[in-house]
Amino acid sequence: MQTITTPGGETLVVLPIAEYEDLLDRADIAQADKVKADIAAGRDELVPAEVVNRLLAGENAVKVWRSHRGMAARELAKKARISAPYLSEIESGKKDGSLSTMKKIAEALSVDLDDLAQ
Repeated sequence: MQTITTPGGETLVVLPIAEYEDLLDRADIAQADKVKADIAAGRDELVPAEVVNRLLAGENAVKVWRSHRGMAARELAKKARISAPYLSEIESGKKDGSLSTMKKIAEALSVDLDDLAQ
């Protein structure tokens, strides 16, 4: 390892490429371990490709997540404390849910509100 001081007084470190690559590998491994721990602790989940593909294809996110969770529409409506017809209108795109409604739906589906954004 070598240090260089710039004209502005900043100290830079020069590493052999192998050491630099080893640092990158260690950082990648640490991040992967964190993700694994979050999944194991229930703070995160793996999302199946089928769900991702449906979302990318433009399907309604509420409907996709509801289906993924194995919930009937009436069950989700009840859990989110909204009417089944209102949920149907949101899933069909006839209505946008209010922010408070979408928060309730996200909570009922155990997803982040961002996961329901289209």
